[in-house]
Amino acid sequence: MAADTSTRSGPAHPAMPDPWTLRYEGFDPAEEGLREALCAVGNGYLVTRGAAPESVADGVHYPGTYLAGCYDRASSTVAGRVVTNEDLVNCPNWLPLTFRPAGGDWFTGPPAEQSVELDLRRGVLTRRALVVDTAGRRTRLVQRRLASQARPHLAALESTITPENWSGPVEIRSALDGAVANTGVTRYRALTGSHLVPAGEGADEDGLIWLEVAAAGSPLRIALAARTRVRGAGGPLPTVQELGPGRAAQTVTAVAEPGRPVTVEKTVAVHTSHDPATGTPLRSSRLLAAQAPGFDRLLDEHGIRWGELWHRCRIEADFDGAGPLHLNLFHLLQAYSEHSADLDVGVPARGLHGEAYRGHVFWDELFVLQVLNLRFPELARAVLRYRHRRLEAARQAARDAGLRGAMYPWQSGSDGREESQLLHLNPLSGRWLPDHTHLQRHVGSAVAYNIWQYYQATNDLDFLAGAGAEMLLEIARFWASAASYDPARERWSIRGVLGPDEYHDAYPWATGPGLDDNAYTNVLASWVLARAFDTLGVLPGYRRDELLERLALDDTELGRWQEVGRRLHVPFHSGVVSQFEGYERLAELDWAAYRRRYPDLRRLDRLLEAEGDTVNRYRASKQADALMLWYLFSAREVRALLRRLGYPARHELQRRTTTYYLKRTVHGSSLSSVVHAWVLTRSDRRASWRYFRDALVADLQDGRHGTTSEGVHLGAMAGAVDLLQRCYTGLEIREDAIWLDPHLPSALRRLELELRYRGHWGIVVTTGHREVTVSLRESRQEPVRVRLRGRSATVAPGETRVFRL
Repeated sequence: MAADTSTRSGPAHPAMPDPWTLRYEGFDPAEEGLREALCAVGNGYLVTRGAAPESVADGVHYPGTYLAGCYDRASSTVAGRVVTNEDLVNCPNWLPLTFRPAGGDWFTGPPAEQSVELDLRRGVLTRRALVVDTAGRRTRLVQRRLASQARPHLAALESTITPENWSGPVEIRSALDGAVANTGVTRYRALTGSHLVPAGEGADEDGLIWLEVAAAGSPLRIALAARTRVRGAGGPLPTVQELGPGRAAQTVTAVAEPGRPVTVEKTVAVHTSHDPATGTPLRSSRLLAAQAPGFDRLLDEHGIRWGELWHRCRIEADFDGAGPLHLNLFHLLQAYSEHSADLDVGVPARGLHGEAYRGHVFWDELFVLQVLNLRFPELARAVLRYRHRRLEAARQAARDAGLRGAMYPWQSGSDGREESQLLHLNPLSGRWLPDHTHLQRHVGSAVAYNIWQYYQATNDLDFLAGAGAEMLLEIARFWASAASYDPARERWSIRGVLGPDEYHDAYPWATGPGLDDNAYTNVLASWVLARAFDTLGVLPGYRRDELLERLALDDTELGRWQEVGRRLHVPFHSGVVSQFEGYERLAELDWAAYRRRYPDLRRLDRLLEAEGDTVNRYRASKQADALMLWYLFSAREVRALLRRLGYPARHELQRRTTTYYLKRTVHGSSLSSVVHAWVLTRSDRRASWRYFRDALVADLQDGRHGTTSEGVHLGAMAGAVDLLQRCYTGLEIREDAIWLDPHLPSALRRLELELRYRGHWGIVVTTGHREVTVSLRESRQEPVRVRLRGRSATVAPGETRVFRL
């Protein structure tokens, strides 16, 4: 479906025996957090980690369910300061289910034997286990769970219990646990983690149990209702209810016999006060749980929806990494789906899989939307709507900074205020340090870039005229307002910001934070100012006049935009683009010495701080943000952008800049391998392929050394997919055409994509080393223009064109 199943060189990872299955054998406490994150099941409304149903948060296991957009704010005292953080809430645990032979001990794990298997095709997690109690009684346990893609408010767990060498009564306890807290990230445990308070629990006459909780610091309310049914048991089935503050449980007793399975179906409905068209969350959950179909029907409906999703994500790639490719797409589709679109939620950087980054929304959508634009443009539009609803907050942030326009926050949550932390903990030194990451003003340029890319891919003039243009113009206004004139250079500068690199947040010789003229920030600001004029040019005349009047944009201000956009300062040194002004004044790190002392330098900033030093002193990058220019734009476009600014950009600039920063980058960001794979495509395909493979398995192999257990890296997952989709095909959407310039690595023999573009469902692009084929399915849409290395063709619906390379 989504990729070719051939694996001539064997599976890309031992946990993936085939391209559609993630499997773990046995139980490894050190790996459990990683497995729980990667085995999560979800549907865009909710995601539940792959923790065992009998487990509790104990430092090994971490059951967690996260609902899109459900945040709470709490204050903590840290290093003598009161700080307030907004967190994505760890919601009530719907999973708890365990059993025991009557009079025995409740099964609390781990089992004597176990295998866990995630079926990526259907979004089903299956666990097979052997349970042996202290009396030697052996029981086979098979559990299947899903978070319904067809009915997003439903999750279900089916447990089949089969005695091997005993018979008699078996007690089965099913529960809803609201006494949970946010404790999934070790370095946050000094902060307030309790976000939920009990608001009621109960049991209905028909056997349902229910639970309602309220957020401690927000109006949020969450309600769950669970229906538990037992099949295949002999004898009477008495039920005992157990209710307490924040907890509802019931125990069912059945009669078990050797070899005769007892099947327990637990179906849970979840609603919140944020849900549209819901009414009262508790009433809605109780009604839905009572009326829900059985597990098999839920599974059938769920499987049909996953089949549709995989068809629309079809990527057939002839290499041995199809499994990790599917895994990355799977988690992207779980974190943001059609069920997210009407919830007014963004794309959390760590998905809905854990509590890292407190569940906040960063600029990672810059990487995610490149996949969605050409697969699910309606979802890309929903993400941009999330940003538009927070436009007024971005305007207020700019006003508070003494500027005009819209200044989008580095970290976003439930509303549009800045959610970046004020302090961060270095676990190596134990010190809390000032956090200046909120100075990453480039997030506004990412929003503008996403608006323009979405418009290019969809030709959605209604969105551009209605919401997109207003955002883009206000972001352009911000950059023009933020720039100050330098008479000595006769250029404009943007001062006191941070670039995506994040390692450098101040000059070692300065008393305050911030850097001047970050190259990535300035070039993107110039690009935004240019696109503002393009946007005004494509709008219908009356709408353009309305916006100019609404925003009070006159010729004087537009003239300033032109001046700033063409005269922003971009620093250079040694024939390369400088990361920021003054970069060449920093010292060179003794790389050989540090590599001897530390086998892993990815958190070089923490290592240096623990030694009493600072990374601000050195030419060392977490991710070389100057190279991001060639990630977002083709080499030709970068040269054009720099020449528009008055710099003589030659063809060798990309190669020189890439080589320079490769020697000084430690890849401390999950996005670094994505960017480096991209920029090396044209100059060193072998190196590009190595970085691509690193990016593809970054979470599967937990390349961030334990951080995947806190949540997947959604931007990097999407970025790895996009390397196949756009980078190696050279696919660009601009100037009302699909541009192709393939550069397939030798290890990738063939690549076939099925894309959506401007109303076309099913544009098939097949790329090899000698030719490219573009086919359109029959439709009533307009023909599509295709440009490939100086050649141009028009492909009509139902036609196929072949381009020789």
